[in-house]
Amino acid sequence: MTSGLHHITAITRKIQANVDFYVGFLGLRLVKRTAGFEDAQQLHLFYGDGAASPGSLVTFLAWEDGSLGRVGHGAPSEISFAIAPEAIGFWLTRALQFNVKLSGPAQEFSEPVLRLTDPDGIIVKLVGVEKAAPWVWWQDGGIDEADAIRRLHGATVLSEKPEETADFLTRHMGLTVGPKEGTIQRLVSDAQDVVDVRDAGGFWTAAPGTGTIDHIAFRTPDGAHVEAVHAALQAEDRGEINMHDRHYFHSLYVREPGGTLIELASDGPGFTTDETVETLGTRLFIPKHFKADHDALRVMLPQFGLPGEERVIYRDLPFMHRIHMPEEWDGSTLVLLHGTGANETSMLPFGRKVAPNAMLIGIRGRSTDEGYPRFFRRFDQVTFDQKEIVSETEAFVAFVEELAPAYGVDPSRTAFVGYSNGGNMIGAVMQLYPTLIRKAVLLRSMNVLEEKPVVDLSGTQVLSLSATDDFYGPLTPELEDRLRAAGAEVAAKKLDANHGLGREDEEIVRNWLTEKGV
Repeated sequence: MTSGLHHITAITRKIQANVDFYVGFLGLRLVKRTAGFEDAQQLHLFYGDGAASPGSLVTFLAWEDGSLGRVGHGAPSEISFAIAPEAIGFWLTRALQFNVKLSGPAQEFSEPVLRLTDPDGIIVKLVGVEKAAPWVWWQDGGIDEADAIRRLHGATVLSEKPEETADFLTRHMGLTVGPKEGTIQRLVSDAQDVVDVRDAGGFWTAAPGTGTIDHIAFRTPDGAHVEAVHAALQAEDRGEINMHDRHYFHSLYVREPGGTLIELASDGPGFTTDETVETLGTRLFIPKHFKADHDALRVMLPQFGLPGEERVIYRDLPFMHRIHMPEEWDGSTLVLLHGTGANETSMLPFGRKVAPNAMLIGIRGRSTDEGYPRFFRRFDQVTFDQKEIVSETEAFVAFVEELAPAYGVDPSRTAFVGYSNGGNMIGAVMQLYPTLIRKAVLLRSMNVLEEKPVVDLSGTQVLSLSATDDFYGPLTPELEDRLRAAGAEVAAKKLDANHGLGREDEEIVRNWLTEKGV
């Protein structure tokens, strides 16, 4: 088979910064945007040349605000792209202009190399190569053809078993042994891209997470070749091997002896199976095998803007949060608080259904009691940490007060929607800081404050939805009575439902928000 790289996949913590670097700075084309094939709540972006050619592709899984990984043996450590040798000076100047961390130029394997660091800390090498495999210039990338990135040049793999790693890649991925410099053995493909196997004996092991390279994918013509390699690997008892139809290519995954995850991916069907070459990367696709509501999944995926497009600039506020903007914002805002065990994206689909044209701001609780995200700790099902409630509501007030200057939120057209623990949080905030929230929706909520503050909630409007088949249903009236006694206008309904939310909740909340002018 014809060997060569198909793509390299890494993990990013902030998708907007990632897009700005790979599209805005490097000039690559965004050629596909999808939900993850393993996790539909994870955005997956593909960058490449103008035609999404195999061998030009670098892809990123978005773990928004996810834990940092660690580079070490058993994983790749660098991505390299091919450029013309004469373009090194252009990229050195451009990196300085854009304040991109760099080192070099230096000579490696008789090639000029400039090392850059992407926003997640991943090392990206630009390598001056005299001859490169065919590629398609992306004329809208903002880089002249003579200076533009052509395609992938290679990757560096850290291995405690460099000889076994090299042997595996030459026998199963079609590479041949090339020159050696110091502790680095270079392997070369038919397409003249490379894998540098570095002896990492004595290094620490890699740990998955943001800022790391997940795997390297090699090319093969079609699915039949993938199956042939699968049979050969099984014959050698190479451990766990997974085969998948990724819609745009057929692939298998296997770990080489040093631990690095290796993928073999077919050239076809290719990225134009659901988009034309002209429109590549303009639509967000959800893999068909996910049976969940695709519209709901799209709301949960992070939004971003390409260079020149509008985007939300996230601010450093007390709570982690996710914003989802509608196609046409009507000036209203929903602030959404999740229940126990969920996160800042969990209530976004509900919010979009009840307020199609609102800005949605989902918030993640900062307490991780019992291993789950919460807004404050609980001691049992009905007893809560009073000190933490006070401190977290104080932080919440600081967060809300920053929403107007940070994101243009209009307080008069803002409603707060809380489910379960999130609703409990809103109820506590209203009693401790009565002027902060004027419109609130409490879903399956209860009172959590042991003391009863004397406050004035005149002018505050509340919708409270409890359920008959819910442990917390009988506890909801206490919260409703407290809010009414403080002067709030409370519309309370008990639904023939359980603790979960359903279409009836959506309809009632939608109508209430419309009535209240949110």
